[in-house]
Order: sequence, then C-alpha cells, then structure tokens
Amino acid sequence: MGLSPESRARFNLERASVLVLDESPMGMSILVQILTGFGVKTLHRCEKVEEAKDVISKVEIDLIVCDALGAGGEGYDFVSWLRGSKIEPNCYVPVLLTAGHTPNTSVARARDCGAHFVMVKPLTPIAVLERIIWNAK
Repeated sequence: MGLSPESRARFNLERASVLVLDESPMGMSILVQILTGFGVKTLHRCEKVEEAKDVISKVEIDLIVCDALGAGGEGYDFVSWLRGSKIEPNCYVPVLLTAGHTPNTSVARARDCGAHFVMVKPLTPIAVLERIIWNAK
C-alpha cells in the first residue's frame, strides 16, 4: 500500500477508542505520541495484561496496539484470550502486535493468536498509520 510522506490526505482518529498494552515506559510513550498525533483522544494505557483485560470487559475498543511483552510472549496470550473471550464487540477488534524482532516463529504465533499485523520496533508514524488504514478498509 504505502502512503507517500508528501500526501495531503488527512486522517483524524479523534473518535476512536484505543487500548495500548506495553510494559515499557519508552514504548508506551512512543505509541501514545504516535496515536495522539493522529487525533486519538480516548487512550487506555495498560502496562499489564490484567489491566488490559479489565478495560476490555468494561469499554468498547476500536483498536488495540499490543506489545509481544517479553520472552514469555504474554502479548500473544492476551490476543488469544481476547479472541476467545466472546466479549462483543471487543473480541473482533483489530490488533496491531509490536515486537523488537520477528523471526518466522513469532510471525506465525501472532497469526495463530489472532493479531492482524505484526510490526517490528522501532515504529514509525507512517507505518502505524498504514496498518490502521488497512484494517479500516
């Protein structure tokens, strides 16, 4: 797909409700800056899977950006839980999974748990926006 940096297209996600799950303060900060730059006003910041599950059970979410969460892969487990949770409509929400590196096994695991995309860190705003737009189509 590829958006041109010179594009005059405007995207405003001010009415979107986004959950960000990242245990790293720096990772969280970068994601929040990127998403607020797109106009997102309703951000649910979660550092732990339990916090994210609590938000999912109470609030309707439009997008989840979730880190793989370390060597244990708790982020993958969270996405699997979400897909099997039957908490509608949140169990169908698009999920962008982020990771520091993505060997084939991690990509397959992300696919199998129900993530829409795997994004390798460091993230760029244009790459995040391209994935959001692709999911919106």
